[in-house]
Amino acid sequence: MAKLINLPTISDERGSLSVIERIADFDIKRVYYIYNTDGKQRGGHRHKKTRQLLICISGSCSVFCENSLKEKSSFELDSPQKCLIVEAEDWHNMQDFSKDAVLLVLASEYYDEDDYIDERY
Repeated sequence: MAKLINLPTISDERGSLSVIERIADFDIKRVYYIYNTDGKQRGGHRHKKTRQLLICISGSCSVFCENSLKEKSSFELDSPQKCLIVEAEDWHNMQDFSKDAVLLVLASEYYDEDDYIDERY
């Protein structure tokens, strides 16, 4: 099931620095970000292989996840210090994007259309 963690962050008078290091137990093969959503939902799928780290580096959004055991969870990504680890089996839907939201995604696999499963559990 998806898991929310707090990234190590150093803050002082110059600002804050959050570190994404030794968080993922996979090699990062793809990096992308979602923005200008105009309130639209994104996601609505799960994967055969791809695991992901989601970080809302600006603004906020909500992520709903459901796994094969029909366990359901909602996560609020409202700080660049929060990182959501999404497993391949997690059907996920990103929604409630703030106007200034930028959602960064670090993925374990290169894009492959055959890796996507649109059906919920």
